[in-house]
Amino acid sequence: MRKQYLFFLFLFYSCDNDNLQNFEFDLRDEVMVENAVFRISYNEKKEQPNWIEYTVRDFVKVADRGNMDFYTVSNVWTSNDNDYYKNEWDKGHMAPAGSFTDSWSNLAKTFSFVNCALQKDSLNRGEWAELEEQVRFWAKDTGPIEIRIELKFSSNSPVLETGATVPDGFYKYLTFSDNRKMCFYFDNSHTGKDWSEHEINCN
Repeated sequence: MRKQYLFFLFLFYSCDNDNLQNFEFDLRDEVMVENAVFRISYNEKKEQPNWIEYTVRDFVKVADRGNMDFYTVSNVWTSNDNDYYKNEWDKGHMAPAGSFTDSWSNLAKTFSFVNCALQKDSLNRGEWAELEEQVRFWAKDTGPIEIRIELKFSSNSPVLETGATVPDGFYKYLTFSDNRKMCFYFDNSHTGKDWSEHEINCN
């Protein structure tokens, strides 16, 4: 049934969806995508990342997101605008746009739907964004910080009518240049907590 649905979707989907160029209909649990900004394991079946790795460095801002919006990519079946239409989910950057304004090219790379997750709107704009900003401050003071984000899914993870699976939460692991580590977990829900209250034991 899923494959039949995708076949008809292929026939009738809007022509501006680059996903369908040379698309393979056997959806994959893992597709590796790597560029100058991030390394991502993407799950086509869930239409969400499995995990992502990137590095935050001190930088000079030269670009601004302006009216940039997320775009689909060739040969990877991802979420799209329909999954985020009139609901509680934001297009949550995994590798944050604000950490890659050192060039227009790097900034644009963060707006791929490969780098996008269904994230509770208040989380995305609240403590998640606050920690992203804090990491930029730390990188300026202490040097580059390696980041790994792992998305948590379970048998109870909601699946939208549009096909994408909503993550239960997000693990975020920070490794500083002196090998010190900090780890966080964010439920994909409204909590009203400060970002620091999401810190967990790295062990």
